[in-house]
Amino acid sequence: MRGAYRKISRVGNLTGGTRWYLSDDCLLAAKRMMYVVEYRRFYLRDLESIVVWPSRLWLWRLIVPGLVVALGACIWQWVNSTAGEIFTGIGLAWAVLELALGSTVESRIRATGVSVDLPLVKRTRRARKVLAAIDAAVRAARDVTLQPAVSVPSLQPAGVSVQANSEISSAPSIADASQTNGF
Repeated sequence: MRGAYRKISRVGNLTGGTRWYLSDDCLLAAKRMMYVVEYRRFYLRDLESIVVWPSRLWLWRLIVPGLVVALGACIWQWVNSTAGEIFTGIGLAWAVLELALGSTVESRIRATGVSVDLPLVKRTRRARKVLAAIDAAVRAARDVTLQPAVSVPSLQPAGVSVQANSEISSAPSIADASQTNGF
């Protein structure tokens, strides 16, 4: 079914996010910011590259859990040990979760005539799966577009040679002309 989109990725943030859809012939990004949705379409035959790299700032995401752990230690020491344990436990669990999920990423999509920085995935561990799906779709789209291009040139010379043969057969031959002249 041509034109059927399937969701391959979703990257959310506080004000919206970006959802990525894949079709037979294009990659569609729906970027939502509050009440506005902006669509970007990248045709698979025009894609030059999709680059995903780890963000250098992902370790900064550990600052907030670290502050929660420090707050929990302070509450434990000066106020109440039970409340301090709760805050410290939440902060440590949050920090371990951030480390387990891995680094956040940035991505850039280059197509013919355009280069766009849009988040394709949130973490590096998911990037391989999403890029494999896009790569398979690009290969399939380029194989489909290359097959008719190869068969069309082979048909055209045959059509031209048939027309040339039919024109030659309809014109009187030289042998016929020599017979009418009496030579």
